[in-house]
Amino acid sequence: MSSSPLRLVIFDVDGTLVDSQSDILGAMRLSFEAERIATPSRVEILGVVGLSLDVLMPILAPDADEATLVRWVQGYKDAYMALRADQGGEVSSPFYPGARAALDALQAQPDVLLGVATGKSRRGLDKLIEAHGLEGMFITQQVADFHPSKPHPSMLLQALRDTGVEAADAVMLGDTSFDMEMAAAADITGIGVSWGYHSPDRLSAAKHMVQSFDAVPALLDTIWKG
Repeated sequence: MSSSPLRLVIFDVDGTLVDSQSDILGAMRLSFEAERIATPSRVEILGVVGLSLDVLMPILAPDADEATLVRWVQGYKDAYMALRADQGGEVSSPFYPGARAALDALQAQPDVLLGVATGKSRRGLDKLIEAHGLEGMFITQQVADFHPSKPHPSMLLQALRDTGVEAADAVMLGDTSFDMEMAAAADITGIGVSWGYHSPDRLSAAKHMVQSFDAVPALLDTIWKG
């Protein structure tokens, strides 16, 4: 019987595992157009991806009143689900190169558990998991419905409680500064990815950076052997 401790690899979703920017940008455009207000730029929108909707909407529309913000959040959710239903999640939110292979390889290791910590809603994550056939992949799934927005560490602390894994034996992979700051706040090793929605220079809280999923296994070996 192995004496190795259980390890936990937690993934952000949008911008890390899947590229959902087409649906994100489209849903934002539709929700802003419904309020007859100019849609923020692509850079502005992608810069706040990862935050919960109730936090990011006031950033994108600082002059909006509370009632408008509530309508915007619901309008975005409805538009996002409609866009996904139109194309199918596998097409509208495709895996980044190497993502599925990395998930499968990690899941095959008996001492490694997988989780997600995402700004998505429960409904949104469920639809993505269904679209990509990821049922049973993630033993802990933390979503925006039940936690303060990133970078608050609540999601990661709950993931540790769910799995019984120590913070020192967990890592968080993400593409945004919010992910890396959340990991640091939870005393979990943050691994920034270079292909997502924040440029690498914004990921100053990351302990490590990777340029592709191919680099993840060797990096995990180095982290855990250290």
